[in-house]
Amino acid sequence: MKRYRHKLILLIDDSYIDNLINRKILENSDYAEKIIVKDTPQKAVDYLIESIASGTVPEIIFLDLRMPEMNGFEFLVNLNNIEGLVAANTKIYVLSSSLDPKDFQRIKENKLVSKFIGKPLTSQVLADI
Repeated sequence: MKRYRHKLILLIDDSYIDNLINRKILENSDYAEKIIVKDTPQKAVDYLIESIASGTVPEIIFLDLRMPEMNGFEFLVNLNNIEGLVAANTKIYVLSSSLDPKDFQRIKENKLVSKFIGKPLTSQVLADI
């Protein structure tokens, strides 16, 4: 029987290819028993509201920053409106290719974000978090 580090994680990225690669890395690393992928932040918000109601909140969220309609920072603002999420102790890792110093500063100042991870996700990065 496989031993996973986590039960459930959520990937939020609008890039099909990035989601495919990140899912494969997570699966190959036995990082999570279940991996949920949402290609828009709004779908992720809806999913999180449902997950709190059902008691199956992800332990970890990997969040891209650059997405149309709602970016990663706007998603983080929306999380403040989801009752029960903070109490669930979900860790949020920003997974982005951004090199913008303003983004790094905003991430550092955001209490919801545990860490910034530069793309691509690797098994070594997973071992370190």
